Amino acid sequence: MSEIVGVWFRRDFRLNDQTALFNCVERLKKSGGKWVALFHLDPKFSEEMCPHHEYFFQTVSGFKEKCAEIGIRLHIIYGTVEEFIKKTLEAIPELTAIYFNKDEVGSGKSRDDVVLNRLAERGISATSFLDTHLTSATQVVKGDGQPYKVFTPYFRSWSKLAKPAPLHIKLHELQEYYYRTETSIDPEGESCFANIILNSKRNWEKLGESEASNRLERFTTILHTYHTKRDIASEYGTSQLSPFLKTGVISIRTIYQKILECQMDVGEGAHTYIKELAWREFYNMLYYYYPQNKQQALREEYRNLAWGTDAIRFEQWKEGMTGFPIVDAGMRQLKKEGWMHNRLRMITASFLTKDYLLDWRLGERYFEKMLIDYEEATNIGGWQWAASVGADAVPYFRVFNPSRQSEKFDPLGEYIRSYVPELKHLPTQYIHEPWKLSPDLATKFNFKINKDYPAPTIDHQMQRQKAIALFKGGE
Repeated sequence: MSEIVGVWFRRDFRLNDQTALFNCVERLKKSGGKWVALFHLDPKFSEEMCPHHEYFFQTVSGFKEKCAEIGIRLHIIYGTVEEFIKKTLEAIPELTAIYFNKDEVGSGKSRDDVVLNRLAERGISATSFLDTHLTSATQVVKGDGQPYKVFTPYFRSWSKLAKPAPLHIKLHELQEYYYRTETSIDPEGESCFANIILNSKRNWEKLGESEASNRLERFTTILHTYHTKRDIASEYGTSQLSPFLKTGVISIRTIYQKILECQMDVGEGAHTYIKELAWREFYNMLYYYYPQNKQQALREEYRNLAWGTDAIRFEQWKEGMTGFPIVDAGMRQLKKEGWMHNRLRMITASFLTKDYLLDWRLGERYFEKMLIDYEEATNIGGWQWAASVGADAVPYFRVFNPSRQSEKFDPLGEYIRSYVPELKHLPTQYIHEPWKLSPDLATKFNFKINKDYPAPTIDHQMQRQKAIALFKGGE
């Protein structure tokens, strides 16, 4: 019998412009072999449900259904990496190779290293491809081979490199070369996966490849204002493509090419967005070279700062009950939607670290559970930026004033009113600092601070001085 090649889907749930799948089909055109679609259901991700995991698995479910519609079965295989390999090879002993799109950083890289060793032991070839980023983690470095720690020179070098074009896969070829099996490889995996979907606490809408394409098209209509509106919390000013990019229902190449096509017409907006894509590449590069970043600050001089761990304050922050409306609106959006506007990510992270003086790692791990677009390298980089302990981070003496941030990026209070409804009837003049309402106005608007909404839980100016002292003591 001719060869069978497994395509292992991990965070690339699409049938077009998928690097491993494209290269597999090209191989099969020459060998006349077949391919089979695989998904590894790891117990450590399936046993703890949170918005991040629920959204991911529902995306997988939608992809599985889409594949089934065209006669392709996505096999769900449950267990450890070793069990995944064992079950697959027992069910398909003719399997000769596995193709997948690699993870260059974090737990994904650790898993890939194990898989490559286990497959080699069994005489199975494994071929991995760059797919999640436009450049590999080792591709953009300084002349001496050392990684950049400042974004601007990194961006200059990154911008000069040619970027890969989208890959077009023909649907009829996928069907022609697909290896059809009468039963699933792992009934236990199928059953476990069905239970995960059945027991999800919420149903996420607008998932998958076609929805991602629609979102990209919609974004191009506002791209000309991206550079001016992307920080305004109440505006539809950002791409909101990050959840689709995280799950890989759209490729980074497709997005990049589309933005380039618009650049001549929209100018600065496109350039600004491409810069944001480059930040994602920058953080991926940093995490590759500094794999300890999830546990410790990149900047050595700030690794032993005496961060707090106050459980009550951490809970106030998580629940959006800090008494600072813009912070609370951001945290409530996260809890409600599993997503948060990027400016709010900066504001809430700054507040946790510079106002509450709590450990940035607490926030990073909470975001890991809650964000449907969570990407390890980017999230770690963002938190270290806000906490002033990472590469090219905001200086430690720059402490966001939540009230001024609110006035600047939600001037009419529309964002606050959307997520903190107990304040929606207050005049805009007081929406950012409701504790400043006079007794007469409080009576007029039937509002009582600390009853209808919490008073500020800290004094910002006092905490700012403490934050600066914390960093000076660590130097």
